[in-house]
Amino acid sequence: MKLLVRYLKPFRVRMAIGFCIKAGGTMVELMLPYILSYILKNVVGSRSVPQILAWGGLMILCAATACICNIVANRMAARSSADFSEQLRKDLFAKTLRLSAAQTDRFTIPSLESRITTDTYHVHSFVSMMQRMGVRAPILLLGGIVITLVMDAYLALVMLAALPLICVTVFLISNRGVPLYARVQQSVDNMVRVVREDFQGIRVIKALSKNDYENRRYDAVNRRLSRDETFAGTIMGIANPAMTLLMNCGITAVVAWSAYRVAGHQSDPETVIAFMQYFTLISMAMMSISRIFVMYTKCAASSRRIGEVLEQPEEIFTPEKQTVCEPRREDAHIVFENVGFSYTGKHRHLKNINVSVPRGGSLGIIGATGSGKSTLVKLLMRFYDVTEGEIRINGLPLSSYGHQTLSGMFGVALQNDFLYADTVEENIRFGRELSHDAIVNAARIAQADDFITAFADGYGHLVSSKGTNLSGGQRQRLLIARAIAGMPEILVLDDSSSALDYKTDANLRRALAEELTNTTVVTVAQRVSSIKDCSVILVLEHGRVIGQGTHDELMRDCPAYREISDSQMGGAFVE
Repeated sequence: MKLLVRYLKPFRVRMAIGFCIKAGGTMVELMLPYILSYILKNVVGSRSVPQILAWGGLMILCAATACICNIVANRMAARSSADFSEQLRKDLFAKTLRLSAAQTDRFTIPSLESRITTDTYHVHSFVSMMQRMGVRAPILLLGGIVITLVMDAYLALVMLAALPLICVTVFLISNRGVPLYARVQQSVDNMVRVVREDFQGIRVIKALSKNDYENRRYDAVNRRLSRDETFAGTIMGIANPAMTLLMNCGITAVVAWSAYRVAGHQSDPETVIAFMQYFTLISMAMMSISRIFVMYTKCAASSRRIGEVLEQPEEIFTPEKQTVCEPRREDAHIVFENVGFSYTGKHRHLKNINVSVPRGGSLGIIGATGSGKSTLVKLLMRFYDVTEGEIRINGLPLSSYGHQTLSGMFGVALQNDFLYADTVEENIRFGRELSHDAIVNAARIAQADDFITAFADGYGHLVSSKGTNLSGGQRQRLLIARAIAGMPEILVLDDSSSALDYKTDANLRRALAEELTNTTVVTVAQRVSSIKDCSVILVLEHGRVIGQGTHDELMRDCPAYREISDSQMGGAFVE
């Protein structure tokens, strides 16, 4: 819960004022049964109408004061908890964007989604409840006990006999709640994962008529979540009935003992009436405390999950201004030297990769699915750190660059990258300070300008979420335009032209060579035509380089490359 304390600290003054207002209203409310007892004992017997009206007016004034104080305090609590949860969600979202790829893999995207949504909601609910009930309930409980002890200590002690049993019950039940709700949140993660997968693949599901199969898959995780919620709810649900039973037993004992004392003239009916009202307030306070403990268990489990993300260390990037080493004197812009990598630490996914690319040159990477092509690009952009060897840019190892510096070198277009619901121009601009002319130029190089200007509203054309109102080739060209728009030092195209026809692909490659003369281009492709003009081509198989050189050299010396080329185009290319 240290996480909550840290995030609530900026709101401590506002919350303290709200607590004071709440406490004042609650203490005024505590006086109502006592005033009623006084009226019944001393005022009604006098039969003085002015006194009755005066004391009745005092009760109304106290009730109104308590009501206003509670409303004001609750509004302040709502605002404080909303601002608190807004800041928490903001920092949590920002942290998820800063997580390394390995950290994201460990948490999984569905789990991160549920932590930002469901877990922050549980924490928000607890903070809001604590400000509303966390002050009121203890004051009603303790204040009621003190006043009843003053009014009739014997009756109060009978009532208090049930409180230790109630406290033990609440403690034992709430102690089990944290692991139970942690399991519930894990089930939520699994359900979010299935929903996310189904929504992303909805077209494939419909095309293959797999609705029933996906319904069964969802039903499985939904039933698991339902079972976990039912079990947790059943255990935590014992608290209220148990407390009600104990409190009713206490009330029964108080009524029986108060009747005995009234009959023996040791107490009076007016005191018993006030005493029963206080007992009702104390019972309500205990029920509120029970609800707080139930909510606390959810909050504690969720807070722990949120803290796991926020407390993740920066695994990869060094501070921006830190100088790690002097640059090596080498002509190559990008160097892979004896690079090896493993995702799990067991199986080596890349082995002994050595390649140099000159500034303004181009690197083509080709190979079968699972050969390590995309992994090589992820290492270059430092999504992961190499397990063996070293990658250098401008003579410096990647570890010497800060995050902003390194990411600022790259323009990236991935095959399944995302487009968001906004105009074509904003999707290309992507939040950067780019002029309209720069965006148009990037679209022209990416072979996207023709279809964009064909829209009635041109660059103001609205793109739907994920670009569903565009064809596959149009989406890819917009993504390439986005990558080009910032005129990066290194342009990475990871299978980003697979939906383009051969002619458009050839025009794109020609435009890149003519317009981005100082940019080093790294192209991952399945088609030989997309990488045949590269300065250096790597042919990968099971994480190893089985061929390296120009297209002509590989056609002569690498049977695997020659087989791919012949199978695709029979050795001929469309230019």
